[in-house]
Amino acid sequence: MSQSFTVEWDWVTKFVKDVFMAYGIPEEDADICTDVLLASDRKGIESHGVNRFKPIYLDRIKAGIQHPETNFEVVRETPTTAVVDGHDGMGQVIGYKAMQMAIDKAKEFGMGMVAVRNSTHYGIAGYYTDMAAKAGCIGMTGTNARPSIAPTFGVENILGTNPLTLGFPTDEDFPFSLDCATSISQRGKIEYYARIGQDTPAGMVIGRDGKAMTDSPEILEALVNGQAALAPLGGIGEELAGYKGYGYATFVEVLSAALQQGNFLHMLSGIGENGEKQKFHLGHFFIAIDTEAFVGLDSFKKTAGDILRALRNSEVAPGEERIYTAGEKEHLVWLERKDTGLPLNEGVQQEMIAIRDELGWSDYKLPFE
Repeated sequence: MSQSFTVEWDWVTKFVKDVFMAYGIPEEDADICTDVLLASDRKGIESHGVNRFKPIYLDRIKAGIQHPETNFEVVRETPTTAVVDGHDGMGQVIGYKAMQMAIDKAKEFGMGMVAVRNSTHYGIAGYYTDMAAKAGCIGMTGTNARPSIAPTFGVENILGTNPLTLGFPTDEDFPFSLDCATSISQRGKIEYYARIGQDTPAGMVIGRDGKAMTDSPEILEALVNGQAALAPLGGIGEELAGYKGYGYATFVEVLSAALQQGNFLHMLSGIGENGEKQKFHLGHFFIAIDTEAFVGLDSFKKTAGDILRALRNSEVAPGEERIYTAGEKEHLVWLERKDTGLPLNEGVQQEMIAIRDELGWSDYKLPFE
């Protein structure tokens, strides 16, 4: 088996969907879960794509800490808002339906917001703001997560990586899409480093002794047992403005818990009193703002595009080739990958073989075997 093998999109889409269904996810929901998962790989964001297929979704279904069938319950609703209980079903399905509800409200009343409690990992956050952008809306979403970030001047991992994700349509071939954690790095990025045998760059993780940690597998273990924490966006302390990332992470934590009376901070550890795995009960929020309610979609897209083009056409720093705007690099990755396929590292190949064997699909030949 080679270290990397590129598979066709049709093949990996069918394989992922078939496996999701074999784990008890209804076909319509499996379509959503598959699309959200592979959207990350289409953008070149390996930390949230098939690298997380088995450990984040399949293993958690097997462990009984999330349900393959999703009960999407609207517990409170107004014309422009809603509170949803996801009952620990598939986060991608909950996220898709919640953002669609926010978009529908925005299309009727100009703005819509949906808060979710008792959910699970919902995949790449930019998927949902892309949904809004395709509908002609400004989109926003955020989610809390397992404790990972230490507050400024602290070493305890207490806040999640809590992405604050924004997007809007433009008159270009791709939307503006700013999808990033409020930590200096994501846990998923460190999982990826561990998978490929690479150290985590110094400065991203702080130990209980206040020193930087770089051993990726050691970091992942230390994050679980509370002996390490991710630095907030900006870095450790105030000199590099880490307090800004700390503030943004806190904002996301509050909107992911207070509006829907959901769990927060250490309540989201996924670990019980005796060290057993338990449900995460994550919270999310989704906001859609219809541009037609202001100046109209075409006018908005034109001005947004003009701003982005002006930024890209501004003076480039010496030694740099060009300037990008948020979402552009991901679009360029897709233009390259849409015809060539998805490269799978050896670790993911081995996981897919293990999944196939566990399901007893003896006649299911994998392209990289």
